[in-house]
Amino acid sequence: MRRLAVLSFHTSPLAQPGWGDGGGMNVYVRELCTALAGAGIDCDVYTRSWHEALPRTVRVTPGFRVHHVDAGPHHILPKDDLPDLVDTFTAAVLDAVAGDGRPDVIHANYWLSGMAGHTMKHELNLPLVSTFHTLARVKADAAEEEPDRRARRESEIVGCSDAILASGPEEREQLERLYDAVPDRIEIVPPGVDPRCFSPGDKREARRALGLGEEPVLLFVGRIQPLKGLDVAVGALAELDDTTARLVVVGGPSGPSGERELARVHAMVDAAGLAHRVRFVAPQPHDRLAAFYRAADVCLVPSRSESFGLVALEAAACATPVVAAGVGGLCTVVADGETGYLVDGRDPAAYATRVAKIIGDADLGAAMGARGLARSVRYRWSIAAARLRRLYADLTARQPVDCT
Repeated sequence: MRRLAVLSFHTSPLAQPGWGDGGGMNVYVRELCTALAGAGIDCDVYTRSWHEALPRTVRVTPGFRVHHVDAGPHHILPKDDLPDLVDTFTAAVLDAVAGDGRPDVIHANYWLSGMAGHTMKHELNLPLVSTFHTLARVKADAAEEEPDRRARRESEIVGCSDAILASGPEEREQLERLYDAVPDRIEIVPPGVDPRCFSPGDKREARRALGLGEEPVLLFVGRIQPLKGLDVAVGALAELDDTTARLVVVGGPSGPSGERELARVHAMVDAAGLAHRVRFVAPQPHDRLAAFYRAADVCLVPSRSESFGLVALEAAACATPVVAAGVGGLCTVVADGETGYLVDGRDPAAYATRVAKIIGDADLGAAMGARGLARSVRYRWSIAAARLRRLYADLTARQPVDCT
């Protein structure tokens, strides 16, 4: 196993997380490829070129390259328009691969890349590894609408993938139950966190750097869209008896409903008289987030669904307790009552009750933070890369799955 072709069609690992479609998947692809390249695997990432001034190839680290592929207009497109460009993207990647060197394995991220990977697998007779990041039928369970064709395509990709990566037991169960995935093809490989970036630090120093005072600080980090539940975080702040507490929101609008959701949340803030207690911060470079985690007393992750929850892991690595929705991978990342709290349902008062316990008891918050830090040690990108290196090598020794 020498060369890996990584497909990240709809968003680039070089894009700023927190804007548009940039989020945890961008971090996942960038950090995982960095670790794989360090382990001796050449990683060529292929993504759609969204601006005509982008260089054809960016060398990120030795052995890790990002290739901007022409597929449609050179500007950011709504995600709903992208399925019609998959064939164009696939053909362009096949041409690029012919020049860059034949890979040993294809690793597709998200269902749009999975469609391209499915075709490439059969064209090149190579094994296909798929990471979905989110699943249409899981989002439907969380009252998030997705096109019917997405679920159908995901089923086809699941049926033809030589390996499907799940971030934890919850995603494995969802793949088996909702997509009839073959259990032996599912590999649990959790994402990681970089301790050189995300680690405990001086809370007062972090607060001074961010212009925060001594009041309790709640933190929300993520794209602003209904799925992420910022409205629940604002509602939790409103329910707190401690009227000095503040909420810091780091992120920008995302998806077709992002701007509408941001306007709705601003209206909620104004109606509740919280304008002086809620601070909106534009998306930050990934390593800059550590200062926000260190400054916070509690990190809120009230998502409707979450395949893993990198924000919760990064907060834990900075020794910050997490209060999160009891859904998906968050049930693995957060140990309820030990490193924070898991909340069933979407009642802001239930979140406020858990937050109040932490900000009202400094010893409890410190103990939860310490346990979260100790738990985060098991999640490292180098560990994920080592497991995938073995998996890729194993797949190259087998006959690829034939779904025809």
